[in-house]
Amino acid sequence: MSNAAVTAATSSQATAAGKSALARLGEAFVGRLVILIPYLWLVFFFLIPFVIVFKISLSQTAIAIPPYTPVLGFGDGLAGFFAQLNELSIDNYTWLTQDALYVNAYVTSVIVAAVSTVLTLLVGYPIAYGMARAPAMLRPTLLMLVILPFWTSFLIRVYAWIGILKPEGLLNQLLLATGIVSQPLIILNTYTAIFIGIVYSYLPFMVLPLYSSLEKMDYSLIEAAKDLGCPPISAFWKITFPLSLPGVIAGCLLVFIPAVGEIVIPDLLGGSQTLMIGKTLWNEFFANRDWPVSSAVAVILLLLLIVPIMLFQRAQARAQEQDR
Repeated sequence: MSNAAVTAATSSQATAAGKSALARLGEAFVGRLVILIPYLWLVFFFLIPFVIVFKISLSQTAIAIPPYTPVLGFGDGLAGFFAQLNELSIDNYTWLTQDALYVNAYVTSVIVAAVSTVLTLLVGYPIAYGMARAPAMLRPTLLMLVILPFWTSFLIRVYAWIGILKPEGLLNQLLLATGIVSQPLIILNTYTAIFIGIVYSYLPFMVLPLYSSLEKMDYSLIEAAKDLGCPPISAFWKITFPLSLPGVIAGCLLVFIPAVGEIVIPDLLGGSQTLMIGKTLWNEFFANRDWPVSSAVAVILLLLLIVPIMLFQRAQARAQEQDR
């Protein structure tokens, strides 16, 4: 082989090696970018807003625009920034612990969210189980029916429940016509209406994780348990329910976390007498224009939800490990 041919072959190999190296670098960059994008999303849309809200919670109310005294600004340089550190105050957090209104609002919100989550689980589990045991041809249709309410505005669906639950509404008309009750029931503007609204609104968030877990279950285990003489109820509690626990945990957290800070349902269905932290936060921010106190309320609410959020992440990790 001539020297020219050897040189050409060597050059082509070097070019191929260079291209392969560039391809590996490109793949590595894309892989890192895919991982980096969710973190950037959390930084810009969670961490930075949280820092801003936390900074406002350390300020004092003022008659100005915005209605609080600015703190931790760099307008006066680095020396001014450190000087403003002495002006930070936790008076708003102290005020929240001393005022029974906010304490009761937090406690009531947690209780309402917990009861609503249990009710949603009791309603959603049979639905998800029936969907998982339905013929394979019907499952996409049933899944679409569960998701179908999302095609309508959330606000319109809540307003529809006002027409159903009010004293002259459809529910009372049906009960009176059938003779079940002799006078209209007072359901609207009570906590019962809030429970109904939350269960209805967040039911898909419970059904979908449960359906995902129950659909993957090996039902031959149930048949084997029945062949060994295990009653159906015992087989459910010993086999079906434990295997569906990842879906149960995920569904409960997906309902509980947003239900704690729910604003629209308590305001429209619960009336003015109901006390929940989301509604209290709204009133402090927009009605009273007390941004520092409302920011402190939001920060404490987020801290209360950190525990269920961590539990949700752990449940998701366990579910992914089981899928592998």
